[in-house]
Order: sequence, then structure tokens, then C-alpha cells
Amino acid sequence: VQLQASGGGLVQTGGSLRLSCAASGIIFRDNDMAWYRQRPGMQRELVAAISSGGATNYADSVKGRFTIDRDNSKSTVSLQMNSLNAVDTAVYFCALITWGELNPDYWGQGTLVTVSS
Repeated sequence: VQLQASGGGLVQTGGSLRLSCAASGIIFRDNDMAWYRQRPGMQRELVAAISSGGATNYADSVKGRFTIDRDNSKSTVSLQMNSLNAVDTAVYFCALITWGELNPDYWGQGTLVTVSS
């Protein structure tokens, strides 16, 4: 299984970024996917998840600002991040998960998002 994340970068407060994760080595449409993040000095936390059927779940801190979606034809999962602020600065990780399980099955490499004031 390979999960290749991209799209991180530097953005000003209030700006937007879109992260993408390309998956290979799996039957993508059958799998649940998620984005996690690790902020400086903090533990990794779930940001958003999307099931194989398209159900979504968001951390309270990003509801209304972030949107997770998937394109099964391209085996990609994306995270649209709007109204970014400094507390969103983190390394973001794509993950293959099992819905309802605590820990992901596979991690991708992280992509750094830095929000400047």
C-alpha cells in the first residue's frame, strides 16, 4: 500500500489549500480513508474521514471549514481547507482506515501546511 500526499505549503490566515492523496496497491473504492494532522508539540489527531460509501466525519475544530472528498476513478482522497488560521499549522497525513477503529491501517507521508498571520 502506498499513500502519496501532496498540496501542502505556506498560506496566509484566511486562505485556502487543497491537499490530495493518491493511493496505490489497494482496491481504493472498497476502503475508508482519512486525513490526520500533527500540530507542533501535539499528538496526531483525526481531521476528517470518508467511508467507502461516502459518509464523512470531521473533527469539531474543522467543521464548516474543511471538506473531505474522494475520486474513486483516480484513487485519490482530497481535503479542501478553507478559512485557515494559525492553529491549522501542522503536518497533514493521509491514512487508510477501518471505519470505527481507533488506529489507521496504513499511513502516508506527511505534507506540511503552514498558516502565517
